[in-house]
Amino acid sequence: MKLATIKNGTRDGRLAVVSKNLSRVADASHIAPNMRSAIDSWSFSSPRLMDLAETLETDTSIGEPFDPATAHAPMPRAVQWADGSAYVNHVELVRKARGVEMPESFWTDPLMYMGAPDAMLGAQDDIVAGSTDWGIDMEAEVAVFLNDVPMGVSAEAALNHVLMVAIINDVSYRNLIAPELGKGFGFFQSKGPTAFSPVAATPDELGQNWRDGKLHLAMDVIFNGNEFGKANAGVDMTFDFGQLIAHAAKTRPISAGAILGSGTVSNKLDGGPGKPVSEGGVGYSCIAEIRTIETIETGEPTTPFMQFGDTVEIDMKDQNGASIFGTIRQQVVEAG
Repeated sequence: MKLATIKNGTRDGRLAVVSKNLSRVADASHIAPNMRSAIDSWSFSSPRLMDLAETLETDTSIGEPFDPATAHAPMPRAVQWADGSAYVNHVELVRKARGVEMPESFWTDPLMYMGAPDAMLGAQDDIVAGSTDWGIDMEAEVAVFLNDVPMGVSAEAALNHVLMVAIINDVSYRNLIAPELGKGFGFFQSKGPTAFSPVAATPDELGQNWRDGKLHLAMDVIFNGNEFGKANAGVDMTFDFGQLIAHAAKTRPISAGAILGSGTVSNKLDGGPGKPVSEGGVGYSCIAEIRTIETIETGEPTTPFMQFGDTVEIDMKDQNGASIFGTIRQQVVEAG
């Protein structure tokens, strides 16, 4: 099934079920008022939400047309937001851009940071930034919603705790990262609010595209109307979601309602760092990667980071070309 949170003037919005083709939506607040409540009572709410989803598919008299612009993030206030770096190719490239060598341990021990669970955006909410000097960048990723995860869970067992899957734009301010990490204490100001797809889907909705703890589909990124990336999220993923969840739960349990991200989807090409779509490659899921490639090839980057007025669209389609989660569609605007 596919679930959404509809904006209604409250912090947590109103829970809704969305049809498989994303055309219709039915109110589900009589089952659980919001997504967090539904996850907290998943054993109760899930079968009832599933029944509503099946009815929505067969009975056109219920529900109404679904407008993604009315959707908040599926869970506007998560219990926890943690983001990994499962695609080590991406890590290697962005560290090169900062002139920092990558330790070999990064291939065996995942990176992860704790983000801001109170700063989740809807799919069509603007990217609001104070200055383009911050180095505004998109990061197209996959994210999973979790139930209670015990401390010390194995990577294999961890996948049983995935309730839903979505795609996200984990905005970064690249020019703030290096000085902030130089303090030795991690990300904070250098990460903007994270935008989510209009809907989140349960793993069974994804069929064979969800296997081995990975989502085996292309992440489509359109930047200012041009095809920018189509990297496959199931390729070159060094750490699957089972490994990422186990890493997060090594020293403490994870509470139901936590969200965990994959990190920027990134593919190599013939053992190399990849090529733009216009040159026959699968492109990139963030601007930082193409800037690194440009630096390697010409000595300096030529693609600027996002400017005010720029737009980005992020989507993931099934084998029939139909959007699974709905499109993230954002514009960069100046704060104030």
